[in-house]
Amino acid sequence: AERDDLASHTSSASTKLIHGGLRYLEHYEFRLVQKALAEREVLLAAAPHITWPLRFVLPHEPHLRPAWMIRAGLFLYDHLARRRRLPASASLQLAGHVAGEPLRRAHRRGFVYSDMWVDDARLVVLNAMDARERGARIYTRTPCTQIRRNADHWIATLGGRHACTVRARAVINAAGPWADRFLCEASPVRPRHAVRLVKGSHIIVPRLYEHDYAYIFQNADRRIVFAIPYEQDYTLIGTTDVEYHGDPASVHIDADETSYLCRLASDYFRRSVTPAEVVHTYSGVRPLLEDESSDPSAVTRDYTLEMDCAGAPLLSVFGGKITTYRRLAEDAMRQLDEALGQPRAAWTASAPLPGGDLPNGDPSAFRVQLHARFPQLPPRFIDRIVRCYGTRALRWLGEGDAKSLGLAICPGLYEAEVRYLMQEEWALSAEDILRRRSKLALHLPPDATTILDDWIARQT
Repeated sequence: AERDDLASHTSSASTKLIHGGLRYLEHYEFRLVQKALAEREVLLAAAPHITWPLRFVLPHEPHLRPAWMIRAGLFLYDHLARRRRLPASASLQLAGHVAGEPLRRAHRRGFVYSDMWVDDARLVVLNAMDARERGARIYTRTPCTQIRRNADHWIATLGGRHACTVRARAVINAAGPWADRFLCEASPVRPRHAVRLVKGSHIIVPRLYEHDYAYIFQNADRRIVFAIPYEQDYTLIGTTDVEYHGDPASVHIDADETSYLCRLASDYFRRSVTPAEVVHTYSGVRPLLEDESSDPSAVTRDYTLEMDCAGAPLLSVFGGKITTYRRLAEDAMRQLDEALGQPRAAWTASAPLPGGDLPNGDPSAFRVQLHARFPQLPPRFIDRIVRCYGTRALRWLGEGDAKSLGLAICPGLYEAEVRYLMQEEWALSAEDILRRRSKLALHLPPDATTILDDWIARQT
């Protein structure tokens, strides 16, 4: 039961990285880094259409971190978990290298290492689709307003779109920023852990450079900011770490955050980045596990699972990061299975997510196949649907002609795709489709949302 649309809050507001967390080594979080590093290869195999490797360039700032410290950190980063497809780190002379061209000339030396990019909102949707195909019922726009415990079961009251009463043997509270509030307001159980809300904001600007490297920039406050190639035409810059005490459902970037990100990017890039160039922003609240740290950026990104078995089991999730979501889910189900007395073997490490069953796990080869099969379709359109849907694109492309695709509701968005998103991916509005199921809002005219919402209204 999801209160809003899938991935409409924290899960679509990340920096969209599957990464070990290089800076977490400074806080001695070796277990978290090792766990996250191992997940990179697992998720690259499970979802090769929505994940891909990135090479990150770290310009050296000797007054912030000495070279020996960075080399030591990168050595650990390369060796804490097994790598099969991601190349190792290396030192880099930025002068004369393509990755050095956009940077200020003062940055002559750097380092390069590997991590991964992910379409975070689609990762959420694909997991929900996979669960449904294995027997789950997914209720969106359906808040759980109350749970009542009996000795061997729970009675849950659901509201909104699928209002009903549900009887369940166990409950998992994975409400993110609302996890402790849900326990206090809707359950008879009081939380033993607290969630600390930290706001992270991002800006999107027109593409600042032409190559495919990403950057990790250090700041004097010891925080880091990423600059990442995004949606072909843009650069994504983020994130911030700001204590947040408001409503997690109404979080927005403020002027200070925008200035902070622009200023830090301008310190590294030759061309200045100004707030006037920002074409889009997004913010989210990280539900971090409260650990009494005075520095928001130092709060642990690890998770803890809180089990209450005073009757039917209730398991609550506190903290976590998108990189380790699968491990978290596996740990949660192991504890729940034990509480229910029905232990089962874990299986997710080798199961592809929907659309991820690409031949040889190669999206580039699959893209070539689709270009050959549908030569009438624009290459950029093919590229987008491969990265969104993988093999599931074949479920709505048909023959790739006007009869199969229907009318173009907006440039590059056809009726067949929208119907698929509504029927198979729980999309109900233009925002669901243009902001989360795809990132087409960045490429379409301002009136595209109204046009698409009008089309959807005529179908229902």
